[in-house]
Amino acid sequence: MHDTGTAPVTAPAPGDDQDGRHARRFGLPIATALVMGNIIGGGIFLLPASVAPYGTISLVAFGVLTVGAIALALVFGRLAHRHPQTGGPYVYAREAFGDFAGFLAAWSYWITTWVSNAALAVAAVGYLDVLLPIHGSTFWTIVAALACQWLPALANLAGTRYVGAVQLVSTVLKFAPLLLVAVGGLFFFQADNLGPFRASGDSAVGAVSASAAILLFSYLGVESASVSAGEVRDPQRNVGRATVLGTGLAALLYLLCTVAVFGTVAHDDLVNSTAPFSDSVNAMFGGTWGGTAVAIAALVSMVGALNGWTLLSAQTPYAAAKDGLFPVAFTKRRRGIPTFGVVVAVTLASLLTVYNYTVGSAGVFETLVLVTTFTATVPYLLATAAQIYFLLSGQGHRVRRSRLARDMALAVAAFGFSMWLVGGAGYAAVYQGVLFLFVGVLVYAWMAAAKSRRGTA
Repeated sequence: MHDTGTAPVTAPAPGDDQDGRHARRFGLPIATALVMGNIIGGGIFLLPASVAPYGTISLVAFGVLTVGAIALALVFGRLAHRHPQTGGPYVYAREAFGDFAGFLAAWSYWITTWVSNAALAVAAVGYLDVLLPIHGSTFWTIVAALACQWLPALANLAGTRYVGAVQLVSTVLKFAPLLLVAVGGLFFFQADNLGPFRASGDSAVGAVSASAAILLFSYLGVESASVSAGEVRDPQRNVGRATVLGTGLAALLYLLCTVAVFGTVAHDDLVNSTAPFSDSVNAMFGGTWGGTAVAIAALVSMVGALNGWTLLSAQTPYAAAKDGLFPVAFTKRRRGIPTFGVVVAVTLASLLTVYNYTVGSAGVFETLVLVTTFTATVPYLLATAAQIYFLLSGQGHRVRRSRLARDMALAVAAFGFSMWLVGGAGYAAVYQGVLFLFVGVLVYAWMAAAKSRRGTA
């Protein structure tokens, strides 16, 4: 079970059609776009107004989160160099701690992906409503939300060639309006708009923690390239680079855009804003065309994020199924894509979306979104703990003491950052998330028993 050196790239399974016309391994640019596209979804268009009530001290929280996210990205890069297989945190946890830990990582991450897809689709409909008013019809709202999920799913089913193309195009297109605000804000920045440093009346530590809790969900996705390592060309070299580049560039864009909005929209107006980027563009250039431009940018951004997250929703159960820890149907692949996993994930996300709109359970849905913050940290914690285990046990790590000390410091920092994510998710989300994990334990018992029967047959 435990690795004694650097693991080879997993060979494609029979029938994977990895070398087919529609299957193509991702290079560094597309792998980086995958990371950036998954981190930068729709949240960036709402973040400035969400953290404005805490004052400009929220920028400190941004800095702390960015440092933690970069540390996590570096750890994933090192782990992907050691184990360059599809599955990411699942692979690392299983190699270090065995089947059960690997299953928990895969199960938690799988829940995170399809619930996040439902959340992104609902958020996308909100921006679509600016372009095509559909809020008066529950039927058309549901149709639009389902279309936002199934169109990226169809791109995935068409093969990795189309996944990469959609991801690269959507990442490039979303940058135009974001860079407009980030760069334009420098020329229209007014310090008087910033408002108080601590606007909430909380202590400095309390304000940073409270604003960080809102920002946590926005950094999920740093593991994207490692989860799809088997589909990345030269993964030992490119996965680490793509992870660090994608996370760093996304964090820089987050920070610049937030500062620009803070400096162009008066604080009191920003606190009550429902479209902070629209207000920022309108303040810079006048007129009311900002709302339409931002709505288009948000839709492009979220479709790109849905495209990438749909791929990730199938990759982890595929890796686990190959090891007998998920149902064997998840191993079915076509044109380089685990097709069964894509269909199951988009179906579950669709059912959750329909439930949200028909029952009107906004509170329940928001709780489920917060649950994804907790469920994502489970594989983060297991992966960083696996790196600490590999370093302490000396497995395949014959390097200088200085390199060993640096990797250990990064792993401990990433583990602490992941624990902070758990705390930021809140008690209710952790409670609900633990229930999800317990359901997974039952599934593991079923799969482990089936695996044992096959072994003794």
